[in-house]
Amino acid sequence: MIKEKRIEKGYTQEKMSKILGISLRQYVRIDNEEDLPRRDVLKNLIKELNLSNEEIGKYIRKMTENII
Repeated sequence: MIKEKRIEKGYTQEKMSKILGISLRQYVRIDNEEDLPRRDVLKNLIKELNLSNEEIGKYIRKMTENII
């Protein structure tokens, strides 16, 4: 979902990593849904990609299921 939203906005992974203030490697892991971002990064991601509450909830549930 994150990757699709990023692509819709026309952003590259490199641009998103710079916007979020994280390394490209870290952003790629978020983009591929391999890593749940820190709270501050998640907050900025939500804002930048205009994620709805439903999308945020769905993303967090999916990511926490992968962790457990």
